[in-house]
Amino acid sequence: MTSSPTRIITNVQEILRRYGQQEGALIPVLQRVQRRFGYLPAEALHEISRFLEIPYSEVCGVVGFYSYFTTVPRGEYTIRVCLGTACYVRGGKEVLDAIRREIGIDLGETTADRRFSLEIGRCFGACGLAPVVMINDVVHQRVSPACIAKILQPYREEPLTPTAPDEEVIR
Repeated sequence: MTSSPTRIITNVQEILRRYGQQEGALIPVLQRVQRRFGYLPAEALHEISRFLEIPYSEVCGVVGFYSYFTTVPRGEYTIRVCLGTACYVRGGKEVLDAIRREIGIDLGETTADRRFSLEIGRCFGACGLAPVVMINDVVHQRVSPACIAKILQPYREEPLTPTAPDEEVIR
């Protein structure tokens, strides 16, 4: 379900009012907006640019620079498959292929129910446990393609995480 441009702008204006036009507000505002929507819609970026009197290109430059920010909806659970040298050599590519088949999406995509997004990483600092998969902040070690369904099962069964009391996620 997608929010209307009017609803997006209304929600962004509410967040912007909390910060005013104080110096250094851009990143905290972007973080709050992304928490609210799960990503940064173009309408939100235009409204932030207008309100904070920062060129739109500069707002987009900040969004593009930090990997935390995304302009496409992400899933509740971000699956990151390490493809650093140790993980790659020990079967990381096969693990990635198994995850693709299991959840039906490719790199950079999100499942239709917005439960999972799929990304790769280059090193998680757990080379001795390769191959490694992270789901949000949980590290799964010595992963094989055969155990992917078992690893994902608890994430499929859990209700989507509730938001912080002051944040309603709009989907």
